[in-house]
Amino acid sequence: MQFNERKAAQMASYFLMRRGGKMSHLKLMKLLYLSDREAMSKFEHPISGDRMVSLPHGPVLSMTLDYMDGNIESSKHGWESYISTIKNHEVSLRHEVTGNDLDELSICDIEVLDSIWQTFGKMSRWEVRDFTHEHCPEWEDPDGSSMPIDYKDVFIALGKSEDAALELEASIEALHRVDHIFASV
Repeated sequence: MQFNERKAAQMASYFLMRRGGKMSHLKLMKLLYLSDREAMSKFEHPISGDRMVSLPHGPVLSMTLDYMDGNIESSKHGWESYISTIKNHEVSLRHEVTGNDLDELSICDIEVLDSIWQTFGKMSRWEVRDFTHEHCPEWEDPDGSSMPIDYKDVFIALGKSEDAALELEASIEALHRVDHIFASV
């Protein structure tokens, strides 16, 4: 599955809703990354379809970070219709979120988000960041730059064999290509 801006915005909205409408952008990004990682563990594919990248503060979802930072213009019903721009290192909801606002997320997606919130919701942004440094071996310190994280490396970190990880990565990449073809039509 290809990256879905609206779905990523709804994932972020879910966490912001659970936090009272506002959160550190660093913590939010880590929760989103950990959600995609957990979905890969449980269902063998990420929720957002975003590319994963190592940055100095840990792993991130590349396109989602670009929307969060305002580096990419949002589509009409995308990121900016849900999430405000960063102010004082925090993002907030643009409006109150109801179940109808999370229509891109499946019941399984919500279960993953619930699980991540239960585990990490009470942690500070720095505690969550440190957790990803210590418990996400797919992340490598890029020394001030960035480095892509292959899905294969996440699957290996999650305990899959290299052969299984390569097969799962190929399956995700095939879904990206199919989605790209249909998005072009």
